[in-house]
Amino acid sequence: MPITTSLPIPPDVRLRPAARDDVGQILCFIRELAEYEKLAHEAVADEATLAAQLFGERPAAEVLIAEVDGQPAGFALFFHNFSTFLGQRGLYLEDLFVRPPFRGLGLGKRLMVHLARLAVERDCGRFEWSVLDWNEPAIRFYRSLGALGLEEWTVQRVTGAALRALAANREE
Repeated sequence: MPITTSLPIPPDVRLRPAARDDVGQILCFIRELAEYEKLAHEAVADEATLAAQLFGERPAAEVLIAEVDGQPAGFALFFHNFSTFLGQRGLYLEDLFVRPPFRGLGLGKRLMVHLARLAVERDCGRFEWSVLDWNEPAIRFYRSLGALGLEEWTVQRVTGAALRALAANREE
């Protein structure tokens, strides 16, 4: 009598660059990420703005979409920055998000590996990102990939009224 086992069928995972038609889905990912990060009140982007910024004449960033069995499962939004110390551009990951039902399939790692390869192909001197200090699962994940936390650096940000006030400053 033959022995039969029922092994789960591995999902069909595909990573692909986003296209203009994906703007609605990208916005959904952004809103889901903002909700997870307890920052939904700060997610004010809309489809028109994203379309112009991501797919306009001078795209400000790129997006990689992960699909599982044809369903949108996660994304990575990234852009280039520049290191004066290295004299090279770098790859900066602004957002990485995998929807809860698709976690545990290795999508986050696949997205990160893809971006690391892209950084190497593009002759980037570094690949970096920020992570909220309370997000221990993400920090553990990034450490497992070989990332180092830069504890001596802190992010500084000027937005909204403070940004406009700084721009209006006449002490130039």
